[in-house]
Amino acid sequence: MYKFSVALFLLCVPVSMSAFAHSGTDQEEKACTRDVQRFCRKLLDQGDLTILACLKENRPKLTPACRYVLVSHGQ
Repeated sequence: MYKFSVALFLLCVPVSMSAFAHSGTDQEEKACTRDVQRFCRKLLDQGDLTILACLKENRPKLTPACRYVLVSHGQ
């Protein structure tokens, strides 16, 4: 369930910050926002697990802060 919440968090970041149901801290949210928009924008309508998979596939290109968020959540 925790991993699902992280995936949902990553999906919601670029969609709507005001409508976002926080499952991570504001700092974690900010850490991955640019990476999701940069690498996974075309996948936003394909579900939260797809976004998480996209981030994992692009792990070497992610900012250090976003990589840390993934690692700290067991991803």
